[in-house]
Amino acid sequence: MSTVPHPLSDLSIEESNVARDVVLKLHPGAVIDFRAIYLLEPKKEEVLEFLALEHAAKVTAGTARPLRLAQVKYDVVGGSGPEPTQYHESFINVTTGERIKHTVVGPEHHANLTIFEFGKVLECVKSSTAFREKLKSIELPEGFELVVEPWPYGGPDEADGQTRFFQALCFGRDTRSGNPDANFYAYPLPFIPIVDARKMEVCRIDEPATGGKDDALTGATHKMQILDHCRSAEYVPELIPGGTRKDVKPLTVVQPEGASFTVSDVNLVEWQKWQFRLTFNPREGAVLHDIRYDGRDVLYRLSISDMTVPYADPRAPFHRKQAFDFGDGGLGHCVNNLTLGCDCLGVIKYFDGLLTNPDGSAQLAKNVICLHEQDNGINWKHTNWRTGRAVVTRRRELVVQFIITLANYEYIFAFKLDQAAGITFEARATGIVSVVNIDPGKTAPWGNVVNPGALAQNHQHIFCLRVDPAIDGRNNTLVQEESVPVAMDQTTNPNGNLYKVQSTVIKTSAGLDLAPFSNRVFKVQNTSKRNPVSGKPVGYKITTPPTQLLLAAPNSIQSNRALFARHHMWVTKYKDDELYAGGRYTLQSRREVDGLADAAARQDNVENEDIVVWSVFGLTHNPRVEDWPVMPVEVLQVHITPSDFFTGNPAIDVPSNMDVGSKLANGECCKLPVHGSGG
Repeated sequence: MSTVPHPLSDLSIEESNVARDVVLKLHPGAVIDFRAIYLLEPKKEEVLEFLALEHAAKVTAGTARPLRLAQVKYDVVGGSGPEPTQYHESFINVTTGERIKHTVVGPEHHANLTIFEFGKVLECVKSSTAFREKLKSIELPEGFELVVEPWPYGGPDEADGQTRFFQALCFGRDTRSGNPDANFYAYPLPFIPIVDARKMEVCRIDEPATGGKDDALTGATHKMQILDHCRSAEYVPELIPGGTRKDVKPLTVVQPEGASFTVSDVNLVEWQKWQFRLTFNPREGAVLHDIRYDGRDVLYRLSISDMTVPYADPRAPFHRKQAFDFGDGGLGHCVNNLTLGCDCLGVIKYFDGLLTNPDGSAQLAKNVICLHEQDNGINWKHTNWRTGRAVVTRRRELVVQFIITLANYEYIFAFKLDQAAGITFEARATGIVSVVNIDPGKTAPWGNVVNPGALAQNHQHIFCLRVDPAIDGRNNTLVQEESVPVAMDQTTNPNGNLYKVQSTVIKTSAGLDLAPFSNRVFKVQNTSKRNPVSGKPVGYKITTPPTQLLLAAPNSIQSNRALFARHHMWVTKYKDDELYAGGRYTLQSRREVDGLADAAARQDNVENEDIVVWSVFGLTHNPRVEDWPVMPVEVLQVHITPSDFFTGNPAIDVPSNMDVGSKLANGECCKLPVHGSGG
């Protein structure tokens, strides 16, 4: 077997550094700020040829493999021309050290931000004379210090031109406890410095209004003692008044014989009848590749593609408050290093990720993905009432999880594979709601007062899951299925209880919507292969929650830069490197470019083709007081489940073993049932 990396494996540190060195040599004497270096996935056609040999156990040391390419994103600083800093993207062959492709990205697009860039913005604001003067217009309480939190600028106004801006939200932090984790979000300040990132200077300071219902959308109404009506709201255990609960006893996940999964060849995961490869990149996080069940192809690739978070406060500058948490920053820079026994439980396998330092050197991010098993209640059960025998199996899941922290918010993303050949994608939102200062005694229709002086603005979180199916092969078809009533007819429906299931083949790329009152669902089918029992095409059903779509007005900048959020489901014809629902460049975008709307507009034939299905769903978050100071998780799930793919329940052979660790609350061990052996 060749030691060349598998085509579906991340760049190594050595490969990443090769790509960096090539770029440096191609720009002698220039100052280079690197943003990201990660794998450019090989062309699908080439990967499929390799996988066919691999699945047939015919790969040898001499088997041809796709090129190992790195995509390198970087700034050339201080160059000639109208722009003192130019953003470049290069594809580097890390085997030969050659540049395959080079693009200088025009000023109409902005590169993803980096934590390094945020750090420079923070220092710029703190050193600004104009900002220091502005702070003199208020009085912070004794013992308070300023906290500055950089944010993406959002959709720019026309007057902004193409300038690269950042905004900074400001808060006060009570230092009197001596605890560096004291919650500063409880003390919002009505100043938003705007930083010109090219000049690295504060070019203006926005001052949003602090009034409420029936007040003007602009103009200052706050007092000089701006934080006097605010109150503390702590969440770290040592600062919670009264401390944490004392009546919680340990609940431990025990796997005495270890995990049921194995990981080999760096990233090949095998669990019962499932098999897939797992990678990590700084734009999408965890990605699952070549997903197979019992030797059959199910999906070629599965990833979370994009998300947008538009806010609904109409007051300037909040009309620009809209984050694209994947496209703006590249979530890899915000990924959590997961902690044993906290973020994941049981017997856990961790995977590291590769990030890029400003000098281009590879940085290993430890434990960015956790892999573990969990119990999720009953899988299936039946009791024979005649004999009293019950057979029940537990629903065990294999979980691939990663977590990102984006300023105030946390998102937990998990891919869950179950024993009945289903896949669930789960998004959980938690963290601290974004708040702004509001005058004492006021309320506002665009948010909710969650703490004295703190208004949590209404907003949405809209996600997009990218599903690249391979249902028993690459040529698939998306079918819309609805259950609709049938009129009473003396011959065909005399009692009026009949309803019919009608299917519609989606023939061209399009954006589609759910219709829960007709139970509209979407199935990906392989029409060339039939289920021997039902005679229907083999397929998988994608169940997207019928959540509210983007609420911003259709001609607004919030809507135009997130066109993907206008439909629940999209189907497009596969195109290499077309991965991002909101387009490749979302930072300071005015309109979605090369995203889902453009892909669908090609009007490609998608019947019996290599297709991609995009599932859009979201949370309309009108904050509650109970969301403060840290919100309990809100959970959304997309289910990908077999539909006439098998000849019966694929989990029928799951053992119905009793959990010998279970006990009665009084300490006695549970007893076997009188009838049968079912657990």
